[in-house]
Amino acid sequence: MYHHYPPNSNEERQMNIPGMIGGLFGFPTTSPPFYGPPPMHPQYPYYPGGGSYPNQPTAPQTGGPPTTPPPNFEPTQPSFQTFAIDPGAIRGCLYKFTYVWLNRESFWFYPVYIGRQSVAGYRWRRNRWVYFGIDLDRIQSFQCF
Repeated sequence: MYHHYPPNSNEERQMNIPGMIGGLFGFPTTSPPFYGPPPMHPQYPYYPGGGSYPNQPTAPQTGGPPTTPPPNFEPTQPSFQTFAIDPGAIRGCLYKFTYVWLNRESFWFYPVYIGRQSVAGYRWRRNRWVYFGIDLDRIQSFQCF
């Protein structure tokens, strides 16, 4: 059925050629809405020196810190050194006492979260466990027990 509208009527139709052609070939006829930049990925919420980026989600915490202090010894650092630790290598230390060597310091650590570029958990500091995150490329070596 065809409708004929008077030439100067408010119901005069206009053709949307780009929309018609796009619709015929399955292309979207309108752009999707823009909601702004995506949120920060939850696997990377840590500053290189530890701590969280402002206003960003923190890494999931499974459980809490250990209920006991770390072992009462300092292991010997392995003779080989790396440029960066692979997340798969340190994954076996999840929820285990782990000794970590950085460039200028070393400490006991209890990892509870491992991302692609960072690890988070509890660091033994001043006779208590403190939540701590660090980039994997800062770790020279580690050993878990």
